[in-house]
Amino acid sequence: MRSYDAVDLAILAALADHPRVTIAALAAELRMSRNTIYARLAQLEDAGAFLDFDRSLNPHYLGYSLAAFLEVEVRQKELARIVTELQDIPEVVQAYGRSGTADLQVQLLCRDTDHLFRIDAAILAIDGVERTETSLSMGELIPYRLRPLIEKARREL
Repeated sequence: MRSYDAVDLAILAALADHPRVTIAALAAELRMSRNTIYARLAQLEDAGAFLDFDRSLNPHYLGYSLAAFLEVEVRQKELARIVTELQDIPEVVQAYGRSGTADLQVQLLCRDTDHLFRIDAAILAIDGVERTETSLSMGELIPYRLRPLIEKARREL
């Protein structure tokens, strides 16, 4: 399902390199009119090309320096309600449904190990959560990135 063209990919590549670029600077860099850039950005936004701004905020600034990943086993029939309850826990920053032994992989941000212990206990207290297994992040080795995928798509056009 490819619904982009070379212009879209050029805009996305420029934004990947300079996410705070203005429309005027983007137009100058790509040698396009501001109206074209503005219209294309609106189309890209409508198509769901952009994620929330939160992804680019540093949790360390807020004092959340400990990242952990929980593998969570749940009673399947209660999955939707459990996910809703997980969304109510601010420290849960992301969750994926999984195949394999665990049903969910939940990413947490905590201030320290005591905080992690309390959040894990809160998750275990959710009715339908059977067990959790916690792994600590030792550091981000490859930050979230899409630039290599944009470049691959440009080569495939």
